[in-house]
Amino acid sequence: MAPTESSSDQPLGLTVHSMPAPQDMAANAAHTRMGRWKMLLVLLVCAAPVVASYVTYYLVRPQARQNFGTLIDPQAPLPDLQALEMGGKQTNLRALKGQWLLISVAGGDCQAQCQHHLYMQRQLREGLGKEKDRADWVWLVTDDTAIAPSLLPALATATVLRVPAAPLQTWLQPEQGAALQDHLYVVDPLGNWMMRFPARMDVDQAPKVKRDMERLLRASAFWDTPGR
Repeated sequence: MAPTESSSDQPLGLTVHSMPAPQDMAANAAHTRMGRWKMLLVLLVCAAPVVASYVTYYLVRPQARQNFGTLIDPQAPLPDLQALEMGGKQTNLRALKGQWLLISVAGGDCQAQCQHHLYMQRQLREGLGKEKDRADWVWLVTDDTAIAPSLLPALATATVLRVPAAPLQTWLQPEQGAALQDHLYVVDPLGNWMMRFPARMDVDQAPKVKRDMERLLRASAFWDTPGR
């Protein structure tokens, strides 16, 4: 009887796979690169607020000796504090985020120093020229006293909010020996109080305030845009 062939004596079966075409390899590589760029873009968008905060602070900090205002360290974020608009609508103080803010604080009777601050705030914002849309001037009213009708026309471009005095004082702090209403305060678009101008400033010091504001706007020009 003839010997049977064992399975080990059979020829090996080979499966032949076709190589990808050059154009397919190029397309796959392009898709991979695109995916990596998209991932990098997402990471940059997520990191932007943190990077912006550091850039705003550390670009200004080396020039601290030239600053007229005092840099606040650490910066203090806007508190979760309810406020009342002039029309009676409820809002939150954190809704002010998204713009540079030049803030004054006073009661609704707005005596001479308060009026002086409001005048300076309005003039300083207008003095920023084409950059003024990146800044708001804000009056925080700390009591229920009615605002004099004679002041209302001048407040047309201002943000006026009534806020409780006590919690406000846990956020903004005057310099030693001064009162909260003696200063103008600067808040960055991320909502951080980061600068305080000297107490009881006069008009002759306004150019120094303007210089600081212009420096802040230049330092943040690459990431800050007008409007909220």
